[in-house]
Amino acid sequence: MAKATRSQADEAIDWLYSFTKYGSKLGLDRITVLLEKMGNPHHHLRVIHVTGTNGKGSVCNYLGSVLTKAGYITGVYISPHLEDFSERIVIDGEMISTNDLVKHIRILQPFVAAMEKQGMVPTFFEIITALALYFFAEKQVDYAVVEVGLGGRFDATNVVSPLLSVITNISLEHTEILGNDVTAIAFEKAGIIKHNAPVITAAYAEALMIIQAVAQEKKAPLITVTRDMWRRTNHSLNAQEFIIRGSLKEYHVQTSLLGEYQGENLAVTVLAIEQLQLQGIYITDEDMIEGIRLARNPGRLEIIFHDPLVILDGAHNPSGMKSLATTVKHDFRYHRLIMVIGILRDKNIREMLRFINPLVDIFVVTQSTNPRACESQLLVEIIKDSGFLGEIKAFPLISDAVSYAFRSASSSDLICISGSLFTVGEARQYLHANMAKLSQKMH
Repeated sequence: MAKATRSQADEAIDWLYSFTKYGSKLGLDRITVLLEKMGNPHHHLRVIHVTGTNGKGSVCNYLGSVLTKAGYITGVYISPHLEDFSERIVIDGEMISTNDLVKHIRILQPFVAAMEKQGMVPTFFEIITALALYFFAEKQVDYAVVEVGLGGRFDATNVVSPLLSVITNISLEHTEILGNDVTAIAFEKAGIIKHNAPVITAAYAEALMIIQAVAQEKKAPLITVTRDMWRRTNHSLNAQEFIIRGSLKEYHVQTSLLGEYQGENLAVTVLAIEQLQLQGIYITDEDMIEGIRLARNPGRLEIIFHDPLVILDGAHNPSGMKSLATTVKHDFRYHRLIMVIGILRDKNIREMLRFINPLVDIFVVTQSTNPRACESQLLVEIIKDSGFLGEIKAFPLISDAVSYAFRSASSSDLICISGSLFTVGEARQYLHANMAKLSQKMH
């Protein structure tokens, strides 16, 4: 096809987004029918399937980077995106091109229309998942790293037969869909475990017991990451160094991704790579170390500005916010913490605030354009109700909230923008477009 125009791309993406009105419906019936109509592209893919509560994105990016460094054509499918829809579907670090995106959406449209006629409308996420799997198969990737959208057992990605399943860690999230306790959530996530395919997990306690039971039933070898497998030896605002104790040996690795908790994600990655090596996939130690060093994960403890220091972190649940609070406390030096925050209303907002409140001097409350965003005024009330006694300002527009944070900050302050990946993505876009103007607003 001729080169797709920007308006054709917008039209194609608008068509995709028109399916968000059908909401999120778990189940494998629709995705199975859609993929059958498309010739079952996923049957031709060698997949590493990744789920968990936090750390999925980091692990997917580490694995993708290592496999690419080892010389394999590697697809990585993640969600949600931060700024550009194409971030969801990447091959060897390159986002799907506008041309390929438009082309593959057009290939999909008649199949989706046929399903609509049958009264079996696929969801937004199911259509994108089918698109990614079809694209990876068409481009003949050697390996596809596929991140679960929600849960595992009934997630659209769970049609794959992976070489390896990865379950990062498990805590309470999406309780209205996945269940009210950690064991129920662990059962949903353990749903990605397949017969005889090895499983790597950083889950512990009762969540680990559920995973062990499912792995045993499926005869899937289980490798667990424990806290003694990783140690941070050095850290700065640019990089961190860790010693990771794998199943086979110890590795000294460096990453530009910040936060001591990356040690767990690195241990998961190293054990996963070792399992691939044991399956006969040629990856050298140098490939692993260099791939990890080159990996990036924008919007997760990302420093985007230095005077004042501005960090973006998509902490969107209590355990993510707890990790952010720990990192801010131990790894950053600052006079005041100015927190620009926008959270989705279906999250456990009070529990998230419990971790960050003690560190914050000024809350600048805002909301993303996502329909699930908690209204800024309601979030202000929840923050007040949580016992926070400092300054709170509210700006429904993220651009206004970021501008106010800059106006309020001195060069020794820390501005942290967090609460959801949607908030962070919109703020990141605004910051990149207005960096010069914002720096002039400084005291």
